[in-house]
Amino acid sequence: MIERPFHLQTVTRLLGRFPVVGLLGARQVGKTTLAAAIARNSKVDVTRFDLEDPAAVARLADPMLALGGLRGLVILDEVQNRPELFPSLRVLADRRPVRARFLVLGSASPQLLRQSSESLAGRIAYHLLPGLGLAEVPDKQWNRLWLRGGFPRAFLVRSEAECFEWLEQFLRTFLERELPQFGISAGAQAMRGFWSMLAHGHGQVWNASEIGRSMGLSDTTVRSYLDKMADTYVMRQLQPWHENLGKRQVKSPKIYVRDTGLLHALLDIRTGRQLEMHSKVGASWEGFVIDQVIQALEAAPHECFFWRTHAGAELDLLVVRGARRIGVEVKRTTAPALTLSMRSAMTDLKLSHLYVVHAGEVTFPLAKKVQAVAFADLLKEVGALK
Repeated sequence: MIERPFHLQTVTRLLGRFPVVGLLGARQVGKTTLAAAIARNSKVDVTRFDLEDPAAVARLADPMLALGGLRGLVILDEVQNRPELFPSLRVLADRRPVRARFLVLGSASPQLLRQSSESLAGRIAYHLLPGLGLAEVPDKQWNRLWLRGGFPRAFLVRSEAECFEWLEQFLRTFLERELPQFGISAGAQAMRGFWSMLAHGHGQVWNASEIGRSMGLSDTTVRSYLDKMADTYVMRQLQPWHENLGKRQVKSPKIYVRDTGLLHALLDIRTGRQLEMHSKVGASWEGFVIDQVIQALEAAPHECFFWRTHAGAELDLLVVRGARRIGVEVKRTTAPALTLSMRSAMTDLKLSHLYVVHAGEVTFPLAKKVQAVAFADLLKEVGALK
C-alpha cells in the first residue's frame, strides 16, 4: 500500500471544518483505502456504509432513523448510488451541537455533484483524489508511473503483464457497468471504439464532427459522451484560454486520457520499449507531465488552460491564479531551446514564469523567467510555486 499523506491531511483538515466532506475521484483510484486510513487515525467512533452492499442499503431505508443517532465519523461509500440521502444529510449537518461528521465517497457523477450542491450548499467541502503522483512513489520510479499510470493496483503489481491485465478489466467494467448509469445506450463495444478514438486524439484539440462522422452520431451526442467521461475523471478536457489579444484563438478544448496506463492499454502499448517506439509517445509524455504539474501545483480545474492561436503560437498548460500566470511547455527532448512560440506566450500572456519540462537530466535557464526543467526536478522547481 502507498501512503498518501497530503490527501490524508487535507481530508482530515476539511472534516474538522465542515460537517460533510465529499471525496471524489475515479473508481479504483484509492478513495476507500484513504477513507480507511482516515478511520484508523480517527479518535472518534467510525461507522461505514458501503452503498454497493445490499445490506447497507437496506439499513438506510429510513436515512434519518439509520443516521440520526450516530456520533463521530460516518463514511458513506459510493454515495452517488443513493442521491436521496442528501436532504437527510442537510438536516443532520445543521444540528447543533454537531454530533457526527460525514465523509461521502463518490465516483464523481454529475448526479452526485448536482444533488449534493443543491442540498448541502455551504455545508460540504470537496476534495478530488487523483491517481498517484510523483511525490507518492519511490524515487526514480517515474518511468514505471508513466507506463502503468496512477491507479494504485496497476502501479503496484509485480509485472507489466499483470498491470495491463488489471487495466483491461477496469476498461471492461467501466464500459459495461459505469457508463450505462449515465444513460449511454451505445453499448460497450461502441464505447470502446469511442474511447480508442479519444486515445488516438490524446493531446489534440477536440473535433466533435470528425468523431461523430466516424460513429454515425451527431456532434451533440459525442460531446455528451465526452462530458460524461470527463465527469467520471477518466478524461480531461483542458479548456482554451481566451483573451482579447486581437488574435484568433482556438476555442475547442484539448482532450487527454487522464491516466496514462489506461491510455497505453487503449493504444495496445504494454512495455516501455513499445511506448518509446510508438507514434503517440510525445503525446503520452505531454499528458503525463501536465497531470504531474497540476498535482504539484494543486491547481483546480478552473485554473488550468491551454493556449493556441491560429497563427501557430501555443502553450501546453497555462495556470492562472489571480494576477499570477504560470506557463508550462512539454518537450520530449534532452536539449530544449527557446522558440518563437515561447516568446509569444511570454509576451502575449504576460507570464510570471515559463517552465519547459524536458526528458534530459539538467535544469538550466533559457531566458529571463524561462527555465528548462529536467523532469526529475519537477517537484522541486514547479512545486515551489504553490
